[in-house]
Amino acid sequence: MIIRPAEAADLPAFFVYLEDHLRDNGRDGAPLFQPLSRAQSPLPQGLKASFVDGVAIPVGQPRWRRLWLALDARGSIAGHIDLRARPEPGARHRAMLGMGVHRAYRRRGLGAQLLGTAIDWASGEERLKWIDLEVLSENHPAVALYLRAGFTMTARIEDMLEIDGESLDLSYMSLSLRT
Repeated sequence: MIIRPAEAADLPAFFVYLEDHLRDNGRDGAPLFQPLSRAQSPLPQGLKASFVDGVAIPVGQPRWRRLWLALDARGSIAGHIDLRARPEPGARHRAMLGMGVHRAYRRRGLGAQLLGTAIDWASGEERLKWIDLEVLSENHPAVALYLRAGFTMTARIEDMLEIDGESLDLSYMSLSLRT
């Protein structure tokens, strides 16, 4: 397994992987890991463009994004992690994290490796001081992974979302890069 920065040529395969990944959201024993209905599997509007455009934008500028891919021995995408600009103008020193692991590679340490890659990169970026993320509180495997990586729970909002008739809490977590 290798983890490397994504290139523009990787994006079509990444979008196919991501579409497949989203089909697992809350299905077949997997936790709900995206705040989307289980019936909604397509990529949300604008997400593709945010990746295509964001990778060319310098860190610290609005809408920047960086993406890493984990590739198996065949070169297939086994997981991904991305960091992106927060939308608030006063939060340019913070990055938002998103990640996913293909169903065939879950519970094998790949998530921790992806987190390590993104944290190491962000630690080398002078402008960045924090990594933030939002996670559905009921996604216990993800919450545990982030806690093991050093993230702290900064807030948990009860009944933040209602998805498929279910009340869900949303947790906010952060990691200081300058401790």
